[in-house]
Amino acid sequence: MLLPPVAALLVLGAIGAYYLALDPANEAYDQALIDVAIALGERIRVNGGDLGFDLPGAAEQVLRTDRYDTIYYLVRRPDGTRLAGDAGLPAPPRGAVPEDSVIAYDGVYHETDLRLVAMLVPCGGRTCTIQVAETTKKRRLLASNIALSGIVTSAVIALLLLGLVWIGVKRGLTPLEDLSSEIRARSARDLQPIDSARAPEEARPLVAALNQLFGRVEEASANQQRFLANAAHQLRTPLAGLQAHTELALSHDFPAAQRAELEQLRTSTIRTARLANQLLALARAEPGGSRGDVVAPANLRAVVEEVVDEWVHRAMAKEIDLGFELADASVVGDTLLLREALANLVHNALEYSPPGAHVTVRTGVRNQRPFLEVEDEGPGIPAGERERVLERFYRTAGTPGTGSGLGLSIVREIAAAHGAAIEIGAGEGGRGCKVGLTFPHG
Repeated sequence: MLLPPVAALLVLGAIGAYYLALDPANEAYDQALIDVAIALGERIRVNGGDLGFDLPGAAEQVLRTDRYDTIYYLVRRPDGTRLAGDAGLPAPPRGAVPEDSVIAYDGVYHETDLRLVAMLVPCGGRTCTIQVAETTKKRRLLASNIALSGIVTSAVIALLLLGLVWIGVKRGLTPLEDLSSEIRARSARDLQPIDSARAPEEARPLVAALNQLFGRVEEASANQQRFLANAAHQLRTPLAGLQAHTELALSHDFPAAQRAELEQLRTSTIRTARLANQLLALARAEPGGSRGDVVAPANLRAVVEEVVDEWVHRAMAKEIDLGFELADASVVGDTLLLREALANLVHNALEYSPPGAHVTVRTGVRNQRPFLEVEDEGPGIPAGERERVLERFYRTAGTPGTGSGLGLSIVREIAAAHGAAIEIGAGEGGRGCKVGLTFPHG
């Protein structure tokens, strides 16, 4: 934005310098012609009543010798007739007022542009006129040189100015670039205020506004998490009581129709209780929901082994072969959240795999990065749906089961909290589904 107006100013400056330099140069050349006219005036002779002009040939040769231009002169008697020199030189413009007995003007002679001076000199009590003229080659050359020097000077100034502006702007914007990089490198969970002392003076109002925004976002997030956690916690106790009462009622004999209604009530209660637990887990997994004091080194293999018995019994109840391929995989994180992510992945695998299918849980290190992986032989997730199933409450159309659509979104939040990447693909041979979490190295 600075360059166009700066360039325009430099061009205007070059034009102004051209005209300012051209006028004194023209005056100097005009003065040279005047000097010649004065010298020629001294060669006029008065003999009685006659006028003569005494200019030796050698002197005339010197007069007419010029490196660039052709020199002309004409001496006129008081009556205007030619006394000596080149006939036909253009007369001064009508109405021109002599200045110190000299008139300088432009004219054309033999279709060639001339610069002329006309001087009035006394001759025998009367006034003669002497005209001296030259072609304009050296004047044009002078103008070209002045213009070229102006252009070159302006170009050099423009380049230097461009360099200075570039250096100044880049140096001035470096703190803003650093600030942008710092904000870009932050995770969604990092809402700590920016150190305004490292920002340039001009950017400190922006930093202050960002810090205020971070504070409001953090407060809103904390309020949302508290609401989810409180609501889920308040729901768990009555739901647990309702589930116990329905199971107690089912232990008695009821007609088939009433028993079916009780079974439906029990199933809905279990589903609602799981939804409440998932909401509580989601509140813990969201940015700011987990406590920093529970983050510690953990082994993914140990996390899996702690819940093996629970999931094996559930798999046996559904006639599913649940296998484990476990190797040590050290990560730093919240063990409770890691266990929650594993629970959601295994629950989904058991929920959607048919009887007789295989579900495999794996841990280990691949490409120097720890991973946790669950593979099943269920219906799988179409490639076009693999991003959407990570959204909250989204379920693929036609999916069986009683899921709420929160399981994979919880896994995604837990993965983000640990800096892990989540990948959804097909199982071995293109069958089923494989969901993996890959954690940062070390």
